[in-house]
Amino acid sequence: MTAALRSARSLPLWTLIGGLIAAILDIGYAIGYWGLTKGVPAERVLHSVASGLIGREAALAGGAGTAALGLLLHCFIAVLMAAAYAIGASRLAWMRRSPWRAATLYGLWLFVAMNFIVVPLSRAGMKGLPPDPVWIGLSILVHVVFVAWPIAWAVNRALNAKGGRHAR
Repeated sequence: MTAALRSARSLPLWTLIGGLIAAILDIGYAIGYWGLTKGVPAERVLHSVASGLIGREAALAGGAGTAALGLLLHCFIAVLMAAAYAIGASRLAWMRRSPWRAATLYGLWLFVAMNFIVVPLSRAGMKGLPPDPVWIGLSILVHVVFVAWPIAWAVNRALNAKGGRHAR
């Protein structure tokens, strides 16, 4: 097997790994933040994720099942975020040359997209940002450091594999 073929095969795997690392760090932050500051149980945080698909009332009534759905959806979304980054980094050399800059910009974009496009268009019933400046600041930081940076690290690990087709 050639190095280019190994690199091409490793990109989907490393994209998945980056997405799952991002999902774990992000949901860990959300559960920790809301648990410590407002006493919200972890299951309720996961219900809020599921509410984007099934609505707030159904998510709250679903117990552990909808909490599991929320976790699955959260991981799925993070893997899609990683796949979008991988597609961009595969095609744009500047993203491979400056992965931390690219990832930082991507993390800022993810914060905007999630809070002003995805969540408002979902069935969660939330519009705009919560009136909590600490949450807003930390959430921006988390989208960059806990979501975009691990994704960039993983994707670039595959793209910059020695002898790989993307190592230009």
